[in-house]
Amino acid sequence: MSTDGGTRAVLAALGANLGIAISKFVAFGFTGSSSMLSEAVHSVADSGNQLLLLGGGRGARREANARHQFGYGRVRYLSGFVVSVVLFLLGGVFALYEGIHRVSNADQVGDSRIALIVLLVAIVLETLSFRTAIREANHARGSRSFVRYVRESRAPEIPVILLEDAGALLGLIFALFGVGLSSLTGDSRWDGVGAVAVGVLLVCIAGFLAIETASLLVGESALPQEEAVIRAALEGSELIERVIHLRTMHVGPDELLVAAKIAIHESSTAREIARGIDDAERALRAKVPTAKYVFLEPDLDLLL
Repeated sequence: MSTDGGTRAVLAALGANLGIAISKFVAFGFTGSSSMLSEAVHSVADSGNQLLLLGGGRGARREANARHQFGYGRVRYLSGFVVSVVLFLLGGVFALYEGIHRVSNADQVGDSRIALIVLLVAIVLETLSFRTAIREANHARGSRSFVRYVRESRAPEIPVILLEDAGALLGLIFALFGVGLSSLTGDSRWDGVGAVAVGVLLVCIAGFLAIETASLLVGESALPQEEAVIRAALEGSELIERVIHLRTMHVGPDELLVAAKIAIHESSTAREIARGIDDAERALRAKVPTAKYVFLEPDLDLLL
């Protein structure tokens, strides 16, 4: 996934959420709906999340230095993790509180027509944002399903936006359900039920995101198919008889560390080894451009 593609998806989501948040707060002012307030806070949290993702992308572009010798690529992972926490604290917990409060303290909800109109418009805007995220994801996921793509992606932005937009659409449907039934029945507890449903949804998404981004922060390897390409590129070099051990780790979404112990010909001279390793590194980077840090340890193959 390109950084530009992730940025486009984040900006599209940010623009949609800012407009939606304002309209939801206005609708809440007219109706006093808990579902509407929960959705408004949800949109504010999502807007903050997008700003965090943009900040993470900007911070990750800093050059490596003596203190951070492998660069700042993991800042993008950190921002993704913080997003999951913000989504949980500001979105999910608040929605649950509002919903439970409304269910246990039912009162009159104001004219719901404005809320219904805002929710329908918000669904249209979120759908447009979701479509942008899907289009950008399609460039990177290939033949993988969306679930597999989200689980395997080493770039956090588009998977986060995909889940946020999907959650936002479902949340809007829950809110529409709550406000609509509250208006039809005159029972404001339905409005609270809608808010609780929004809260449960956000907590589930936040938990999933926290697990996935925490794994990225700890350090994930290249995908198995990428490791197969790395191994083939190295073993295709003239110097290398076979790869004895291979270890990989993402130090950033677009930066891969590759460390390998390689078996070489026993009769190779120091000059031949040095030249052969350089050739192997060039061949590897030609096949896997994200292999920014490559460390090869020559050894004799005692099995041969």
